Amino acid sequence: MKNLAQTYSEFLTKTRFEDIPDEAVSASKHIVADLVAAIIGGMAEPDLRQLVQHMAPDNSGQAGLFGLENRTNCQSAAFLNGTAGTVLEMDEGHQFAKGHPGMHVFPALFAACEGRDVSGEQFLRAFILGYDVAARIGLACQLNPAMHPHGTWGGLGAAAAIACLYELKETQTAKYLNIVSSLTLATSRNTMLEGGTVRNTYTGMSNQMAHLGFTLLQSGFCGEHDGIRSVFSRVVSSSFDTDAGVEKLGERFEVCRNYFKLHACCRYNHAALDALWLTMDKHPELQQLDQIKSIDVHSYNMAAELSDQAPKNVLACKFSVPFAIATTLYHRSSGVLSFTDAALNTAEVQALCQKVNVTEDTDMTEQLPDLRPARICVTMMNGQSLEAAVTTNRGDWQDPYQPEALKGKYLSLATRLWTSQQAEHTYATLMSLETKTVADILK
Repeated sequence: MKNLAQTYSEFLTKTRFEDIPDEAVSASKHIVADLVAAIIGGMAEPDLRQLVQHMAPDNSGQAGLFGLENRTNCQSAAFLNGTAGTVLEMDEGHQFAKGHPGMHVFPALFAACEGRDVSGEQFLRAFILGYDVAARIGLACQLNPAMHPHGTWGGLGAAAAIACLYELKETQTAKYLNIVSSLTLATSRNTMLEGGTVRNTYTGMSNQMAHLGFTLLQSGFCGEHDGIRSVFSRVVSSSFDTDAGVEKLGERFEVCRNYFKLHACCRYNHAALDALWLTMDKHPELQQLDQIKSIDVHSYNMAAELSDQAPKNVLACKFSVPFAIATTLYHRSSGVLSFTDAALNTAEVQALCQKVNVTEDTDMTEQLPDLRPARICVTMMNGQSLEAAVTTNRGDWQDPYQPEALKGKYLSLATRLWTSQQAEHTYATLMSLETKTVADILK
C-alpha cells in the first residue's frame, strides 16, 4: 500500500498542465497576483526593510525580492519574500486547510525559477499542484491547538512545487517530501495573540526549508519512510484523515476553494467586519462615535479568541476583533492604513476598543469550516440597537469578490513600492501567464 508521500508523488509526476481544468488555471493566476501584491506591500514596512539590509545588503545573488532592487541567494529570497507576504495579513488563504497555502508555495517556487528558462505553463502547473498538496495536508490534519499553522504543512507544498518544476522522478519526489516533512517548525499560536512578530517569519522559513530540503536530497540525505504521516498524525497533530487528504485528488483542485482578503487583518475578524460594514452602510448615525455605548460581537470560537481590547502592537491589532471594529469605525476603512502604529495610538480608537465585547456562539462554531458566521449589535446612548449578521466571510469561495475588487486590492498594495505603470504591466502579465515566461513577470 502506498504511503502519502508516494501517493502525492504519483499525482505530481503524472499530472500534466493539460490535465488541469481552465477554472483552476484562472483561479491560480488571481492567487499569484494577490501573493505578489501582498509581498510588495509587506516589503514597504520598516522592519522588513531592515531585515533585507541584514540578509541581502547587495546584489550578489541571482534571486530577486519583490518591490526592491536587492538580489540574494534562492534560500534567502524565498525566506524574505515569504516573510514579507505575511506582514500585512492580506494574503489569500484556504478555509478548509485553515491556513495560507499560496504564500507557503509561491516564494519558494519563484526563487527556484530564477536563472532558469521557465514557461508560464510550467510555473502554473507547479504552483497549482504544490498548492494542492499543501492544502490537502492542512485539511487532513488537526494541528495541536497551541500551534500556529504557518510554518507547518506549507513547506510540503513548496517542496511539491519545486519537485514539479525540476521534474523529479516519482521516487525522488517521495524522498524529497519525506525530508521536508521533518523540517516542520514548532510554531506558537500565542505569538499572533501577543503580537510576537517572529510569527511573520514562520511562512518565510517554510519556503526556505523547501530549498534546504532539496539541497539535502541532492546531497544524499533521506527522511522517514512515511514522514508525512509520522509528523502530521503524531508529532504536531492529533490525527490525520488520509481519506480527506486524497479525496478527489486530480479532480478537485484546491486553488478553486481559496479565499481572498480585503480587510487587512486576521481572517477570523472578517465576518464581524462584514457585519459591521452592513451596519455602517445602513446607519449613518454610526459616524457619531461618542454616541456609541457598546458593541457586542457574537461569532465562532476562533473569532471569539481574538478578544484583546488593548493590543500592544500592530500585529496584535490584526488579531483583535475589538481593535478591528474600532479602527474601522474611526477610519471608515479596514485597509492597511487602519492597522498602523498611528491607528493603535489614536485615543478615539483605544476608547472604542473598550466598548467591544466578543462572545462565542456555539451554534456558529458548529458551522465551521463551511461557514464563518458573525452577528454584531451596536447599542447607542439613546438605547437604539443597530444589528446585522452574516453567514460567511466575503471573499470565500461561496461568496467571492469580483475580479475588479481583487485588482483594486492588488494595485493598492503593489503601488506601495512600484509605479502604477509597473503594477499594471505586471498584472496584465500575470493574467496571461500561461502564454508568457516567468522572466516576464518582473520585466
